[in-house]
Amino acid sequence: MYPHERSLVRKLADKPFTIIGVNSDQDLEGIREVVKEKGITWRSFQNSANDVAISEEWGVRGWPTTYLIDQDGIIRFANVRGDDLDAAIEELMAEMNHDVELVGVDHKAEDKAARAAAESN
Repeated sequence: MYPHERSLVRKLADKPFTIIGVNSDQDLEGIREVVKEKGITWRSFQNSANDVAISEEWGVRGWPTTYLIDQDGIIRFANVRGDDLDAAIEELMAEMNHDVELVGVDHKAEDKAARAAAESN
């Protein structure tokens, strides 16, 4: 899962796009280690940090759950993955006059190459 998200973050860095994570693990130190180990660069929130858990407010029934929210704050897609996720992002970007090509990208290979290049620098 993380290679796809890391690839999207890089490919859409200059577009109106962001990933926000919600973590259900109670071990904050463990979460920090995973974030560092997996190269997670997007904001992430702890599920139970508030009075009402984020998963309860949003009706999450399982992990991971994916929501794509448009520029007006409307949930447009839920639980899309792989090429379906890429197609949904392309659709939302096109509505904002941003042309992106994501469907068919080998995100794992792109991510592996980018991480290798970063480590060699």
